[in-house]
Amino acid sequence: MSAALPTAPPTTPQSPAPALREITFHGLPALQLGLPSGDLAVVALQGAQVLSWVPAGGQERLYLSPRAVFDGHSAIRGGTPVCFPQFNQRGPLAKHGFVRNLPWQWDAAATPEERAESGVSASLVLRDSAQTRAWWPHGFAARLTVTLTEGGLRIGLGARNTGDSAWDFTMALHSYLAIPDIAQTRLDGLDGCARWDAVADVRDTQHGAVTFDGEYDSVFTAPGPALQLHSGGARPLRIEQSATCGNTVVWNPGAVLCARLADMPEDGFRHMLCVEAAAIDQPVTLAPGAQWAGWQQLRLA
Repeated sequence: MSAALPTAPPTTPQSPAPALREITFHGLPALQLGLPSGDLAVVALQGAQVLSWVPAGGQERLYLSPRAVFDGHSAIRGGTPVCFPQFNQRGPLAKHGFVRNLPWQWDAAATPEERAESGVSASLVLRDSAQTRAWWPHGFAARLTVTLTEGGLRIGLGARNTGDSAWDFTMALHSYLAIPDIAQTRLDGLDGCARWDAVADVRDTQHGAVTFDGEYDSVFTAPGPALQLHSGGARPLRIEQSATCGNTVVWNPGAVLCARLADMPEDGFRHMLCVEAAAIDQPVTLAPGAQWAGWQQLRLA
């Protein structure tokens, strides 16, 4: 029998009001977004990482490992980590870059254009510092905007070159989606897309729906239409991303790799699937003063 979707973490406040407020979540400073309908989301200031999304009357739709580390600087296993300015180990930086480990600032005075028309949004910003320039010698400003609507969550990342020379980056919005059972899960919408199977190091074309049996790690050319995630008795999810994110990454560690991850329970792989909006194959180049924006949107289908 498949397991039910995990319920919202016990530290998640259950009241939808007020619409946007500062809270402590697993000991970390965070922002809670809430709607009168009961929809809730939580984003930690560390890494501007969304850690919880609970649609009204529903259950948690983002996976957060019960063994995740919340020490304020280690990578947090789950939610939607922001990978920037490097995806994975494709460059000289630490895996997935450094912004997911740093404290961002809440921009409480975000302009009206950055606020949701039919929901609530929060913007967090991170700028280069002496610390970041020691790792990556470039001037930058990053903005993460989270928008909560009824039955939907949109996560947008913006980057601007504030320095005097051009630089390149790769990125991903590394969403961990909560599912009842990976064995009963399929992802529709990638049929016909070029794929790099990172486990077997094989390049081919996807045929039909993506299903899972063991470790899965693939980088796809991004699809045009929305993806549909189906898993057991859970309500399907519609997943979209901006055209500026030219890749979709799909990852599940499988039993063997999961057992080696200290911040995951041995059966954690059964209850999560990463579907990521990414820009990997074609690094983005920003000239001085130039900017870029990309997003992923999750919505109950």
